[in-house]
Amino acid sequence: MATLLYRLGRGALRRRRLVVALWLVVLVVAGLAAATLRGPTASNFTMPGTESQRALDLLAEQFPAASGATGTITVKAPADGRLATPEGQTVVRELVQQASTLPGVVGAVDPFQVGAVTPNGRYALVQVQFATGGDEVTDEQRTAYEQVGAAAKAQGWQVAPGGEVLGGEPEIGSTEALGVLVAAIVLIITFGSLVAAGMTMLNALIGVGVGMAGLFALSGAIQLTSTAPILALMLGLAVGIDYSLFITSRHRQNLLDGLSPEEAVGRAVGTAGSAVVFAGATVVIALAGLAVVNIPFLTVMGLAAAGTVTVAVLVAITLQPALLGFAGRRVLPRRLRTVATDGTTATDDTSDTQSDVTDRPAAVEDRSAFGFRWARMVTRFRVPVILVGLLGLGLLALPTPDMRLALPGAATAAVGSPARVANDLTVEGFGPGFTGRLAVVVAGDTPEATSGAVPQVTALLQRTENVLAVAPPQLSPDGRTALLGVVPKTGPTDEATETLVHDIRESVSGIRDADVLLTGVTAIGIDVSEKLSDALPVYLLLVVGLSVLLLMLVFRSLLVPVKAALGFLLTVAATFGITVAVFQQGHLADLVGLDTPGPLISFLPILLIGILFGLAMDYEVFLVSRMREDFVHGESARQATISGMGHGARVVTAAALIMISVFGGFVFLEDPVIKSMGFALAIGVAIDAFVVRMTIVPAVMSLLGDRAWWLPRWLNRALPNVDIEGEGLRTQLKERTPTSV
Repeated sequence: MATLLYRLGRGALRRRRLVVALWLVVLVVAGLAAATLRGPTASNFTMPGTESQRALDLLAEQFPAASGATGTITVKAPADGRLATPEGQTVVRELVQQASTLPGVVGAVDPFQVGAVTPNGRYALVQVQFATGGDEVTDEQRTAYEQVGAAAKAQGWQVAPGGEVLGGEPEIGSTEALGVLVAAIVLIITFGSLVAAGMTMLNALIGVGVGMAGLFALSGAIQLTSTAPILALMLGLAVGIDYSLFITSRHRQNLLDGLSPEEAVGRAVGTAGSAVVFAGATVVIALAGLAVVNIPFLTVMGLAAAGTVTVAVLVAITLQPALLGFAGRRVLPRRLRTVATDGTTATDDTSDTQSDVTDRPAAVEDRSAFGFRWARMVTRFRVPVILVGLLGLGLLALPTPDMRLALPGAATAAVGSPARVANDLTVEGFGPGFTGRLAVVVAGDTPEATSGAVPQVTALLQRTENVLAVAPPQLSPDGRTALLGVVPKTGPTDEATETLVHDIRESVSGIRDADVLLTGVTAIGIDVSEKLSDALPVYLLLVVGLSVLLLMLVFRSLLVPVKAALGFLLTVAATFGITVAVFQQGHLADLVGLDTPGPLISFLPILLIGILFGLAMDYEVFLVSRMREDFVHGESARQATISGMGHGARVVTAAALIMISVFGGFVFLEDPVIKSMGFALAIGVAIDAFVVRMTIVPAVMSLLGDRAWWLPRWLNRALPNVDIEGEGLRTQLKERTPTSV
């Protein structure tokens, strides 16, 4: 692999104008395709095969008029009893009439006709039925719906439109640019060169532009969830900057060793580029592996993010060398540009001469840098370091067993948002159960079978604990399907409501004359969460097993992969614990701008495992590969550990800070789902990079000593040599170097 990438890097530098032109053409074409082919994103989370989804499909067939999105307008009178007065009834009926004539609305239900009025005569609920699903409601229709009731508001009434129709795509604004700005500052400090920092950032932004444009171009044919582009943008930015950083850092070191720009970039792509390809492949495999869970929206999210990561890898190993060719030695700080050429014959000429492959006198290595000092301290006190690290991560992981999962709801939306205002007003007037109503579908082979089953179902529902009310049945035109509304006493994400869903399904399972299915937004959320929870251990086992196999292939060792996998599990457990403590239990929630704590989004744990796996292997390869390289070349296990840490600490620190900055920028979004994703990823990267990889790993490696690199001979012969460290490349280059006579 290293030899192939070496040739690719040199070829990209030689033909740099062509390479840059091709990527710009790809960017423009992808942008035009995105502008013309972009389709809407989906905010709903379906789960084929579950009872709730089968019920929804049946309703769409039997009740087509009610298959569109619904809205609920909550009305609050200025005082008790006002709804019972002629004036109050006039206000509400005018509101119903206005809602009925909104664009995209099929009709609105008068609350006086269905009894949706509180006993104190102050609150009422107006049900609004749209013709299309929530994802097909236009922004103009949604805006008109949010503005309904202006006349009533002018008279002192509170009118709060809410419901599933308000679900929209999260917006990306200027707050995320803060993460990119911090990343740029880190690059400038790391490189000490505006040219190197700007080029690295430009390279990453072009990759993100191509990846996102391609994703939106495909959205016309593939339905994306509203969070899929956000996740793809997060990862595309983070890994795009990091991968370019790794290659640029190695290129600069090669220049300081006296190599010509062409040879320097070839070796950088051959060595650091190999690590980039491996790291990118692990991220892509982990994200694509989400398909094994067999949940469509999660599969799409994983593949969308995997696509942007793939583009980031391709850009790093092709466009980055081309840009480095334009920069020459300007990627170095001014004070070091002459150091690279002192005592050598290297020039800016990029012709393929024999001198390109000749080893030059290396610059004197400074082993007093922080990375070397930190490594010496960690290896000296390795046992206390390991114990303190394990204890600290264990304490952080304590809240993890209390983790609860649910789909996002209006109760945890940003305070002041239309969805949150409507939710709070409904809870105030009617109770939390009215914000998470359930629907029971009774379907028989004949109208007689359905009509005979409905009374039995109704009686069972009314006797079920935690049921507040059961609405009268609505029959389909052919009379074979009935729909009953069920109002719980508790809210959609309450544990009691989850218990109620299971109790209802168990109680109606004895009905023989008809199929009885429970659905509704709340039931769908519970089904999705349970399906994901069941899939989590399987996916975790898959990822951990994959990490052991891949690292065994790279490092030719048994203990190093096991140590890496255990470190990954520590990272995941601690990250879950902190996220639960902040977003579910509410500790320090104000620091992240969280208004209302609640259950974590259902797909966050499984998504976090996939992403952190790839990033953890990224840092593991970058640090431990240098340790193995020095060990193979004769250094002791302890000295190889110190050397690997000393050489890699600065770059890994910069890479981690960049990822934390990019992910952390999404914490400033109001959307709690995106906020929790950004927070968890930022915390996960911080823990894995600074606590696990840069502290516990060198301590464990020092403790294991030579045993860390043991591998049975039969297994060593069976495993293919992927040459991540570029050892084969170095051997080949030495063989090409002429011997002095």
